[in-house]
Amino acid sequence: MTVFPKDFLWGGAIAANQAEGAWDVDGKGVAITDTTQHGIAKNVHDEEVVPGAFYPSHEAIDFYHRYDTDLEEMAALGLKCFRTSIAWTRIFPTGEEDEPNEEGLKFYDRLFDKMVALGIEPVVTISHYETPLTLHKKYNGWESKKLIPLFEKLCRVLFTRYGDRVHYWMTFNEMNNVHTIPYAAAGMDLTGDYPHQLQQIYQATHNMYVANAQAVRLAKELMPDAKMGIMLSLSQAAVYPASPKPEDVFGALQLQRRTFVSADVQLRGYYPGYVKRIWKDYKVTIDITDDELALIKQYTSQYLAFSYYRSSTYQEGMKIYGDTGGVVGKPNPYLKESAWGWPIDPLGLRWMCNLMQDRYDCPLFIVENGLGAADEISEDGKIHDPERSAYLRDHLKAIADAIQDGCKVIGYTWWGPIDIVSAGTGEMKKRYGFVYVDRHNDGSGTLKRQRKDSFDIYRQIIETDGDSLFQG
Repeated sequence: MTVFPKDFLWGGAIAANQAEGAWDVDGKGVAITDTTQHGIAKNVHDEEVVPGAFYPSHEAIDFYHRYDTDLEEMAALGLKCFRTSIAWTRIFPTGEEDEPNEEGLKFYDRLFDKMVALGIEPVVTISHYETPLTLHKKYNGWESKKLIPLFEKLCRVLFTRYGDRVHYWMTFNEMNNVHTIPYAAAGMDLTGDYPHQLQQIYQATHNMYVANAQAVRLAKELMPDAKMGIMLSLSQAAVYPASPKPEDVFGALQLQRRTFVSADVQLRGYYPGYVKRIWKDYKVTIDITDDELALIKQYTSQYLAFSYYRSSTYQEGMKIYGDTGGVVGKPNPYLKESAWGWPIDPLGLRWMCNLMQDRYDCPLFIVENGLGAADEISEDGKIHDPERSAYLRDHLKAIADAIQDGCKVIGYTWWGPIDIVSAGTGEMKKRYGFVYVDRHNDGSGTLKRQRKDSFDIYRQIIETDGDSLFQG
């Protein structure tokens, strides 16, 4: 019996800044990603693009010029949807222009037209770690309310231009990552002591909540049939207590709440009490107006999209830090790890689906899940990646279990169906794709594309609506 719904959105996902390249082509402005040489997750960046320095994202895999054939390859894979983002600085190069850049708009016209022609549903993230550099330098990114009307202007242009072709939208990628990678998630540098940093974090996220609500309001006006979702990292919430010690258990809950708050506000429409306790304890005072709270309450999002790569463990008193994969916790002796040290935990994905369904009772869209590995071309000229195929199958079986548990999972987009630049490290060596791209950490390579063994595995899964997972 088929477990996955017939209209299930089998797909893949990339981000503009990790794939497109063409960083200064056709009027595009400088984004925060354009100033990071070793990945955006380290919170280390240049203030300007340094002449002669190597920035992996500047060329990336040249998707900007090769999207046509790349999308044809995605259609051959059988994808029903394809998630990508819109580079804000292609539309408004500094974020503050009165009129959009027509050449940038035309690129996404071509991109979405190609997807539609191939029968692939576009799934779009409006802001995926691509805040204009100008807005970072002038306002410290989303710490300032100045960005709210600028984002609304961007949304109005995008919804008006692409609303006839794009039906699934997300406002911000992994907004809850503001706690661990603020430069990426909010275009913001943290300063001062911990209470001051909390002030910055909660002000930035509040400003993004307001911007999200405004986007939902605009969507209802301009695209009444569109679906507007939020996107969070649930690897940040998949936290086990390191022991039954009560302090470990409650500490794990408190760590989860850094993620829950974004969903509570944007899906339920109000701030929960536990956040107000944090603000009180650390003397955090957020600039919030009654009108903003009313807007957030009235315009909640329709679905929860999320990434899930790994789980972690929490022990009382441990230092909390993370990267693009989620929170980095204590080693879990019950789990194997990837070559990059990420625990592999399919059951954790089922857990997250159930936890979120019970908590919010809304559609769930798994828009990032995947395995980074150092793939190499074998002597037979092929690329054998059994670990990736096993990871894919195990996690899809966990999703099938979650669906049978009653979870309303509407789709699954594998992260990086074609190799792209790693956001966490800036590497090409850390590959996620079913399609290999001949590009290396130093920027060398022909950019030639080649299918890996896992390509056929995923294609078969999609062709059978997941039934092949349970055969043989």
